[in-house]
Parts: sequence; structure tokens; C-alpha cells
Amino acid sequence: MVQLVKSSRKSGATRRIYLSLRGQITSGVYDAGERLPSSRALADELGVSRTTVTAAYDQLMSEGYIQVRQGAKPTVTSEGRHPYTRPVSQAQETTPQVSAYALRAMALPKNISAEQAALQYDFRYGDVASSDFPKLAWRRALNGAVLAYRERLGYEHPAGNLALRRALQGYLWRARGIECDVAQIIIVSGSQQALDLCARVLVDPGGQVVLEEPCYAMARNVMLATGAMPVAITCDKDGMDTSRLPDPKDIALAFVTPSHQFPLGGVLPSGRRKALIEWAIAGNTYIIEDDYDGEYRYDVRPIPPLWMTGQGRVIYVGTVSKTLSPTLRLGYMVLPGTLAEPFVRCKQITDRHSSSFDQEALASMIETGAYESHVRKMRRLNAERRAVFLNAMAEALGEEVDIVGTSAGLHVVVWFNHLTASYEERFAGCARQEGVGIYPISRLFAAPTDQRAGFIFGYASMPVALIGKGVDDLVQVYRSKFRSA
Repeated sequence: MVQLVKSSRKSGATRRIYLSLRGQITSGVYDAGERLPSSRALADELGVSRTTVTAAYDQLMSEGYIQVRQGAKPTVTSEGRHPYTRPVSQAQETTPQVSAYALRAMALPKNISAEQAALQYDFRYGDVASSDFPKLAWRRALNGAVLAYRERLGYEHPAGNLALRRALQGYLWRARGIECDVAQIIIVSGSQQALDLCARVLVDPGGQVVLEEPCYAMARNVMLATGAMPVAITCDKDGMDTSRLPDPKDIALAFVTPSHQFPLGGVLPSGRRKALIEWAIAGNTYIIEDDYDGEYRYDVRPIPPLWMTGQGRVIYVGTVSKTLSPTLRLGYMVLPGTLAEPFVRCKQITDRHSSSFDQEALASMIETGAYESHVRKMRRLNAERRAVFLNAMAEALGEEVDIVGTSAGLHVVVWFNHLTASYEERFAGCARQEGVGIYPISRLFAAPTDQRAGFIFGYASMPVALIGKGVDDLVQVYRSKFRSA
């Protein structure tokens, strides 16, 4: 008698019969040369149509498990009973033979935020409030892209949609003062793909890469996964300390966030910018400038990008993740002219091109002014969120904390003056149990530190009304469990 496997109704009767028979053949219930029930008999036994059973038998026959002759019952083939077709128990599974790249990637911290339970008050950096997304404007632009007449649907240019690159050319000049040719702009699936392309195009395994300390964790992970050797350069209140840079001839690439250092918030001053550029020129080295939240300046005027004075040594990276949403996976790179061709070739191999409809929708929003209008709105909203958070922390904790990186961006760092870094994970765990998400800064350092406990607080994803309540609950945890630590 055929024993049906348990399966969802969506899989269909044919698939359940096929899976059941295949499993019984490979596990030895039916041996080579043994006959299966006729399609009519099995249909009667299972209470299904003969057509359903015949379809399952046809699939088994096409895969070589059985052979069927006119007027005879199906017979299990010797190939169908070959040992390689038999399921292997979990205990017998061996370590998969994967590449060195995969092994390096698997050794890195997993940290997939989508796997974590939702919290009532989550100060996670990088998220934005769903209520902030311009749903009507985006739907209008996306509908226009989908409904536009096309002779055919085909692969786009790997550098990106030409209309979007032209729109970005104008936007970057207006918003950031960057003058470039359209051919220097490449559309990518967010800053992560931009970093991965930089590593693959410019760094060989074993090559050294300068990173800030502390640093955006996914930037370090990209370099480690590709086999690069990170060289950590300490950051202070003014960003990367360029006096600590190693001999540039030994360095393949450098990664910096000069307009708003992540996570500490420092702005790289002109003297250090000049020193960094001269260092790169001396070593024929390229610099990745991640301008991840350049649209958000509050107490100071926008800082000109390093790209403007980079003398062809700077790769500028930007995204719409902080202005629209990280779910769109749209970003862009502005390359030195000589690098455009190798990056385009490697981008084509990576994913052919980013989503065409999304690119066209973004181009439309930029061309009509809807995007910049939305950015101005977001700047006002997030300035309000920032003020509410800073006031709540000041009223609740006063001199017990120091808050840095407040002049720009969508996050700040809060140092707890009476706690050491050894308490960070425990504090974060206790806060999470009370529905508050806070994120230790030590996770962004290449090596353990003995400094004060510090946490990155993002405020862009929470309604203003919840920010103060979240701070109150956090302070209650701190005072009840950690104030005397």
C-alpha cells in the first residue's frame, strides 16, 4: 500500500503521490524490478482520478525511477534504486564543499534584523517609518513606468537606466555640488552592492583595505568575505585620524564616511581631507566615500563631498535608503572616469542591472521635483524626531550620558558615563525584554574596547509620540538594574 507523505493542500494530489512513491523507491520499500500498482488500482485505493496517478507516474518515469510498458504495471528501474538517490539522514550529512568566499562569509556575524521579533520601541538605525514613504507619489511614478509604451521588454544597460542617470546627474549637482558625466554614474542595489563591487574590482585576496574604527559593520564584512585584510584607523570627534594612515603603497582601498562618520558622527575637517587625498594620490589608491545620509543636516550647512576635491581618487556612493526606503534597493556610484568600464563589466556579471521599473519611477520623481520635495519634508520630520529624543534623554539622564553626532543624520551615539562596555550586551538584552531596542556600539569595533558603554540610537523609524515613551521605558530599565553598576 502506498503511504502518502504529509503535505500542504497547495502542493496537489499529483505531487503528493509522486513524492510518496519516490521516497519509498529510494528508501527501499520498492526494490529494483519490483512492480508498482497499476494506475487504475492506485487511483481506486487513494480515491483520486486515474489521470492524477498517471501524471505522478509520468514524472517518476521522466526522472528514471520507473519504466512503463503498454499493458503492464510500472516497474522500478535499477537506476532508480542507485544509492545516490537515497535520502541521507541528518546525522550522516557532511560539511558542504563550498568556496573560500562562502566559508569566510559564514564565519562573520549573522545579524539578520528581519529575523528578530518586532519591538514596541525600536531605536534601530537604518530603518525608516513606513508612514513616511510617499506612497501616492511613488505609485503614480511606478504606474507611469509600468504603463509606458515599449517595443519590447529586455535587459537594460548594466550601468543603469539612462533617464535615471541623467536625473541623478542634475540632482547631485543641486544637492551635493557634484559635477560629473552621465557615464560616471552607475546604478546599484544599495550601498552594499556598491561596496561589494569596489572590493571585487579593486582588491585582490590578501590586499589591505583601510577602514574606520569604529566602522559600518557591513563594510568590514564585505572586505573580509572577499579575502581583504582590514587595517583599522582610529576615529575621534573629527572622524578618521589621518595621521595614523599606513604607507599607501601597501593599501588597495580605503573606506570613509567623511561628511558624518558612522557611527560617531564626526565631520572630517579640511586638513584631514587634504591629507587623505594626498595619501591616496601618493599610493595610487582609491577612496570609497559613503555619503549615506548626506541629505540630513540640522545645525550646520551641508558638508561638500570629498569627491569634489578628490582629484580622481574618490568613488562616491549614495542611496535612497534613508530618504525613501531601504526596501527599494536603489543606490548609485559616481566613479572616476577611468573606472567606469571595469565597474560596468563587473556589474553586468553580478546582476545584469537593477529593477527597470523602479529606476524609471525614481527618475520620474526626480524630474518632476517630487523627490526633492519629499527630502525636504523628511528633513523637517526627522529634525523634529531628533529634538524630541535629545530633549527626552537630557531631561531623564542629564549628565549621566554624553550624546554625540547630533548635527546630522538619522542617529546619535549615547555614552553612559557610569557603565563600561562590558555591560552593553546585558543592558541591550534587558531593554529588549521590556520592548525597547538599543544597539551596542562595541559591535562596530574591530577589537574589544574598555571604554564607556555606548549605544547607537536611530530615531527615523518611530512616530514622534512613541520616542519619549521609549526613552522613559529605557530609563526605567537603566535605573532599576544598571545605575549602580
